[in-house]
Amino acid sequence: MRAVLCKEFGPPTSADRVTIEDIPAPVPKPDEVVVSVKAAGISFPDVLLLQNKYQYTPALPFTPGSELSGIVKSVGMEVKGYKPGDAVIGKNKGCCAEEVAVPASKLWHLPAGVDFNAAAGFSGNYATSYYALRQRANLQPGETLLVLGASGGVGLAAVDLGRMMGARVIACASTAAKLAACKQAGADELINYEIEDIHVRAMELTGGKGVDVIYDPVGDRFAEPAARSMGWNGRYLIVGFAAGAIPKISFMLPFEKRCALMGVWSGGYTQRFPRESYDNITELVAMLAVGKIRPHISGIYPLENISEAFRALANREVIGKVVITTGK
Repeated sequence: MRAVLCKEFGPPTSADRVTIEDIPAPVPKPDEVVVSVKAAGISFPDVLLLQNKYQYTPALPFTPGSELSGIVKSVGMEVKGYKPGDAVIGKNKGCCAEEVAVPASKLWHLPAGVDFNAAAGFSGNYATSYYALRQRANLQPGETLLVLGASGGVGLAAVDLGRMMGARVIACASTAAKLAACKQAGADELINYEIEDIHVRAMELTGGKGVDVIYDPVGDRFAEPAARSMGWNGRYLIVGFAAGAIPKISFMLPFEKRCALMGVWSGGYTQRFPRESYDNITELVAMLAVGKIRPHISGIYPLENISEAFRALANREVIGKVVITTGK
């Protein structure tokens, strides 16, 4: 079977950063399911993994991609609830391949009427944003949510979930096209932070009250003006540092505003609380089935063009999610 391999760390824009090679097909362990992959989702953390800039270092060579959709090919002897021919959604390392062995505890049945591309492109971003907004921030209906990097994968998921949870959503992005996508996803207000001051506009939009929750997957120079826009008892969600630099915020801000800085690492949450994490995605799958959430797919690339997909991610050209198809 074919699989994408990264054999050395370096810039994802390099044409030979990843290769497609034939490797042995997986055989399921007793608790695993082998899935014939229809589509796999990739995101900005995969770009960081290729450069060895993520929270952990993968052993080389490795296959990128952490979410998939496909058809069950075979099951291990201890697996119950899945059989060959079932359509599934999965979360696992190494999904950019024609076949992947996935623990049954990381699979969900694909709802009827949901296509494979949408299914492959939602679980990672939505799981992160749902955990952030629900478990960490306890976002309430009527509260104001400000999303930085709102047109990216996790950002657009946060906009969509914020809308679904009844918040007033302020989306921040860098171009008119990206902001238009945020508006379509349900944002109530828009800030172009390349030409507008985040703090000034956020305070104007909230009548001087400030925002209740900030969702920040960007960091760098945007963090400090966003933090100054917090309202009393606000919650600042630290999701990632896509802009590069890790910001340094004065402790006077949370002291004066009585607001909380909250770390969000979905992978760590899954490791420590696997049952709760599984339940979160189960709830998200149910929302997907009835159209309560609406994943936005920016681009669909065949497996052999995955380098092009990584370049689009690295160059910040992606709105929402990128999906890789296998042609299987």
